[in-house]
Amino acid sequence: MTVTLIQASAQQEPILQNLMQFYTHDFSEFWAGTSRGDLTADGQFEAYPLADYWTRPAWSAQLIWRDGVLAGFALINDQAHAGQPVQSSVAEFFILRKHRGGGVGREAAEMIFSQRPGSWEVAVARKNVRALAFWRRTVRETGRARRISETDVDDAHWNGPILRFTWSGAST
Repeated sequence: MTVTLIQASAQQEPILQNLMQFYTHDFSEFWAGTSRGDLTADGQFEAYPLADYWTRPAWSAQLIWRDGVLAGFALINDQAHAGQPVQSSVAEFFILRKHRGGGVGREAAEMIFSQRPGSWEVAVARKNVRALAFWRRTVRETGRARRISETDVDDAHWNGPILRFTWSGAST
């Protein structure tokens, strides 16, 4: 298996918006009983705000490929949920269901972290227990994450656990 990351550009926004439809569909189960995640009259979810990923220096969008086939995306920014400064944060991360469970997500995550050694934050929505298990395993088992901490936040800005760690530049 070969996992490849491609830095997305503004011209590839339609691809990300298409993938975001699947991502939002997966997430919609956590929003039951609310208007969040409702379809628009044309049968789609609202477009995701991506403009900052093309203009802000610490923000990036990555397309994740497996063996030459588009398998997902990652949105990285510098916005902290834990109220402490952070160099990089996983804003959104998605692997198409058919590519889950085989190491694509873990390899992509490690590649993304390695692009930006330093302080990281991964905030996970409280109801997304599968994602939390994935991130805990990915961060803790690599040998490259240091000073790992997990904080549970439940306030007006975030509801769920937040993993914080420092990613080293070399494997140990």
